[in-house]
This record gives sequence, structure tokens and C-alpha cells, in this order.
Amino acid sequence: MSAKNEKEFVKEVTPREVDFSQWYLDIVLKAEMMDYAPVKGCMAIRPYGYAIWENIQRLLDRRIKETGHENAYFPLFIPEGLLQKEADHVEGFAPEVALVTQGGGEKLSERLVVRPTSEAIICNMYSRWIQSWRDLPLLVNQWCNVVRWEKNTRPFLRTTEFLWQEGHTVHETEEEAEEETLKMLAVYREFVQSELAVPVITGLKTESEKFAGALRTYTIEALMADGRALQAGTSHNLGQHFARVFDIQFLDRSGELKYAWQTSWGVSTRLIGAIIMVHGDDRGLKLPPRVAPVQVVVVPIITKKQRETVLQKCAETGERLSPPVRVKLDLREEYSPGWKFNEWEMKGVPLRLEIGPRDIEKGGVTAVRRDTGEKLFLPQEDLPARVDSLLAEIQDNLFKLADRFRRDNTHRPSSYEEFTSLLEEKRGLILANWCGEESCEDGVKNKTRATIRCMPFAEDAENGNMEAGPCIYCGREKGTPVYFARAY
Repeated sequence: MSAKNEKEFVKEVTPREVDFSQWYLDIVLKAEMMDYAPVKGCMAIRPYGYAIWENIQRLLDRRIKETGHENAYFPLFIPEGLLQKEADHVEGFAPEVALVTQGGGEKLSERLVVRPTSEAIICNMYSRWIQSWRDLPLLVNQWCNVVRWEKNTRPFLRTTEFLWQEGHTVHETEEEAEEETLKMLAVYREFVQSELAVPVITGLKTESEKFAGALRTYTIEALMADGRALQAGTSHNLGQHFARVFDIQFLDRSGELKYAWQTSWGVSTRLIGAIIMVHGDDRGLKLPPRVAPVQVVVVPIITKKQRETVLQKCAETGERLSPPVRVKLDLREEYSPGWKFNEWEMKGVPLRLEIGPRDIEKGGVTAVRRDTGEKLFLPQEDLPARVDSLLAEIQDNLFKLADRFRRDNTHRPSSYEEFTSLLEEKRGLILANWCGEESCEDGVKNKTRATIRCMPFAEDAENGNMEAGPCIYCGREKGTPVYFARAY
């Protein structure tokens, strides 16, 4: 590989400060995470990108099952009449619905909706499965794809078809449904922070921002490196709305017929987008070790005289580390070490081990951290322990850096003028008081393009500053703190 090609490897990526959106698109393509499909708004997830999703699935699925839920699968197609049963729900999804009008060369007697979400089809099944309080709680999750006909798409963040998990549970009482809703929100928060190293705030969505048909919607919100917010996951208390529409009733413990209480909750492949935008830099991805497809790459520094010795030491090192570490031996001789360094940096591999004649002579390896670029010499005798320790340090450091960025870019304006100035001149989250009136919420949105991301729980207000005060928009004294931001 020529020196010119090595130099141009990273030049093909637009710097973040020049054009963050183009940087993002360059990264997902250059790191071979996805490619554009022939259908507008759709993408093919390439093996490297899908391996990240598989790790997310594995780690989150374990947590879902540990909380008593079981996986199931429901049909992709929903009779249009089922979706139309719940007015708020169908209105919320109508602009995004894809319809099947013909099958097998014949026009369908009833059009089929390609699922934008599964409440309608799942509630239809639950109405058959639930008869008594003994059937409750019903705790079900499914991993699947959904289709929403989006106008503006971006790989992983917003695509016509995407992958997700959606939990759907049924309970005897409102208290049990609320407990479930908050429990799964806490699962999401812990998962995203500990496994993806992405700090989030949690809170309640406003009435205008909640899920169509829900009683209450709770959210986890993350801050991207360009200062825009991303809704990383939601958990909904559906109340009895869908139960009444789809006739999900049960005989309670006293023999009285009651409508059930329901929840739904989900995260999607947009979590991959969050990882990219929170941690990445101008050289490519920076993947948290816990979800990285390759945690350690071993690159031989080969000389003609010691070729076999170096390759053998690389193989021995890989065997010592794997498993449990996910190790890749890059033994391609048609590429130079410099090219390989660039490629694996682009792909965000947390730790690179270089092994050449000098390293072998000194009895160790040269390690390079992707998060800091720091070079270290690691002796072979305690290499597995040192690698484990470094991967844990990298995971922790990525979270600390992202959390510091979030805190440094969270602002508390004292006036509407300062509020608008912060939106234009700085980036990030704005914690400001809101009176609760939808007209003020809409006023801010229409004039600034900033939305209320959530009404935060007390522990999620920056520095515990939850004091009520005048509404940032209208000046009324009854305002309570909410987070505003421009968002994806």
C-alpha cells in the first residue's frame, strides 16, 4: 500500500468541526458499518455494524430476561382496521405508515399495514390470551424490524426500516403498570450508561411529545457531540386505552370483569448512532469495549529476517487473550502496518497491540489506546490481566469524557434572551423553567426549533437545581425545570 494511499485514508473523512452531518455519513461508510440500499431511506447493515447490534442485543436481552420477561414474535403485517381502532394511535403514525394493497397478483380485500409499532397486533392477541388475573402479569418482549415512511432519513438514526426491541406487558393495576414502566426505564438507563458509555438524563415527556395513545411516556435523553439531543429510549405507561379499544379484560380476584393496564417500551438501532456521535473523532469510531466487535487487534511489525518469529508470537498472543477477549489478528501482508493502524482506528477498536522484533526482544508488546492515543509497553507475563484492566479503563474513560461534555454543555439561562443566545452561540442542553402551557412549548419550538426533551426526575436536574421559577417563555411564576434542546 503506497504512502499516498495511507495518508488519504483519513483525509476521506470530513472533520467534525467542518460539517458534523457529513462527518457522520463518512464514518458509517468508511468504517463499513452500513451501505445505502436501492430503496430510499433503507440501509444494508454490514457485518461490522451488525456485530455491534448483536452485542447490544446480547447484553440488553439478558437484562430483559432477568426482569422476568420472555421473548416472542408477532406478525409483520397488521390489518388496517386493527390499527384504526385506536384514534390517537393511528393519527400519530398515519404519516409514516406503509400499506400493502396487493398480494399474489390480487388486490387485497383489506389493506395491510407494515408494522410501524406492534401495539395493535399484540393487543389483538392479548385479548385472546388473557381471561383471569391468574394470567397476569404478562411480560413479553420481541426483537424485530419496523417500517416508518420517514421523509428525512439518516443511517441508524432515522431510517425507513430499522431494528429494535419492543416490550409489551399487561397488569392488574395502574400501580403495577407504572412500576413496570419505571423499572424498564431504569434498565435502559443502566444499560446505555454502563455498556455504551453514553450518559443520559431521564424524565417525563410532555403531553405533546408523548407516544400516541399513551397515558405517560418516560424517556432517556443523550447529548451528541454536536450539541443536539437524541432520544435514546422510551418507556410508556399505556393506561387502559388500548385495553378498552381491543377488549383486553380479565376476571379480578373478586370475580369482577376489569380492563387491564398495559405498558410498552423500546430501544432501536439508533443506539449505534448514539455511540458514533458521542464518542467518535476525526479519525473514526471510538467503540466502548463492551460492545466493540473487536476489542483488541494484534498487528505484526514484520521484517524479512524475523517474519516467522513475529507471526508465531502474534498467534501465541492472540491465543492467550481469546477468549474472553474478542481478538483480531491482522496478518494481511498486502497492507503496511501504517495502513492497518489507520483502518482499525477508523473502526474504533479499543486497543491495538503491535508486535515486532524489538517487542519480542524486550519480552512484551506495544499497546495503543484508541480513546487517548497513549502508547504503553506491556510485558508478556501478565498480558491478559493488563489487557483486561486497560479495556475496563477505556470503557470508564469514554463515559467520563462524555459525561464531562454533557455537564460542560448544559446551561441554565435566566432570561428568554439568554435562552435564544445559548441556542445560537453554544451547544447543548438548556435547563429552563416552563409553566406547563402547550402554547409556550409550541412558541419556543416554532421560534427556536428547540423542543422539551423531558421533565427531569430530581436526580437528573443538573447540579440538583430543581427550583421552580418564572417560565422562560411567558414569564409566569409557576414554571418548573425542563430540558430544552434541538434534537435529532
